[in-house]
Amino acid sequence: MADNSKTEDTASDSLEAAKNATNKKEKLADQVMQNPQVLASLQERLDNPSLTPSSYIETFPKAVIRRIDALKKLQVKCAHIEAKFYEEVHDLERKYAALYQPLFDKRREFINGEAEPTDAESEWHSENEDEEKLAGDLKNAVVIDEKAEETNVKGIPDFWFTIFRNVDMLSELVQEYDEPILKHLQDIKVKFSEPGQPMSFSLEFHFGPNDYFSNSVLTKTYKMKSEPDKTDPFSFEGPEIVDCEGCTIDWKKGKNVTVKTIKKKQKHKGRGTVRTITKQVPNDSFFNFFSPIKVSGDGESLDEDSEFTLAADFEIGHFFRERIVPRAVLYFTGEAIEDDDNFEEDEEGEEEELEGEEEGEEEEDAESDPKKDSSQPAECKQQ
Repeated sequence: MADNSKTEDTASDSLEAAKNATNKKEKLADQVMQNPQVLASLQERLDNPSLTPSSYIETFPKAVIRRIDALKKLQVKCAHIEAKFYEEVHDLERKYAALYQPLFDKRREFINGEAEPTDAESEWHSENEDEEKLAGDLKNAVVIDEKAEETNVKGIPDFWFTIFRNVDMLSELVQEYDEPILKHLQDIKVKFSEPGQPMSFSLEFHFGPNDYFSNSVLTKTYKMKSEPDKTDPFSFEGPEIVDCEGCTIDWKKGKNVTVKTIKKKQKHKGRGTVRTITKQVPNDSFFNFFSPIKVSGDGESLDEDSEFTLAADFEIGHFFRERIVPRAVLYFTGEAIEDDDNFEEDEEGEEEELEGEEEGEEEEDAESDPKKDSSQPAECKQQ
């Protein structure tokens, strides 16, 4: 019994000694981090371009690395709170979509000639007085037969088709044989997923009766994810589109523009006879938009071309949702496109102007002291 008691005391003393050693190490680490020379050394490592962020962090004492790990854990919690924020934003989008819809319904009526705006609804004051004056002069100079116009023109002709032509992202997808079909496009709507359902949105393309397909509505649904990735939570930057689904287009006989028929000659190996066969192959068309590449559910990665195509598809869907549908009239008139172009030009202009100022300053420094060798490096001029 005495031997057992002695063994327990020895184990207890060893454990206590280990704790004391750990505490001493932590205190020593704290003292080291308060040492100006150590901090200067760390700063020197930070300033060394050859060191990567991870490599210099590895040089920190274990106590500091432990605190950094704690910060990372906090950051993951922040990412999950941010994900909840975006889920509530999605709920708000759904709520306000219902408030916008009566206005969009009125827009559809005006576009398709289902209703005429009142004088009050059509009153619009242009900011450009010169344009108003020119419009007034033209109106006085030309006799307009309003009754004939009312008889011949219904609504706003080719409204959505014109938007497709105006927007580069969309016009690149449209082929010449797509154009007659798109002239039957009457409306585009955005629908958000219902509460409690996985986050998604759908685009609805409403068509009038036509000679090409029997569908009155073509749909495209984009599935979204708003949660940090378990393997890489720090990459979370908000909801992202992760998949999309199209619909089946019920093409009328001989009107499917997404395929083309080619003739191919085949030679019989034995007899040497030649026969001609016809074969259908895929054809470039905007309406391929409704037959997207399917994201593999078994974790298999797509090839580079497929990934590029899918990324472009996601971008187009997002553009319809965020820009085209809410601001359709401005893309029809081209005003939204001009605003986008001006914004890009302003950014480029600022960069060029900044570069010009820097070059000017260097030239002034060189000319201010003619005794200095003009071939001397710029960094040496301040010495």
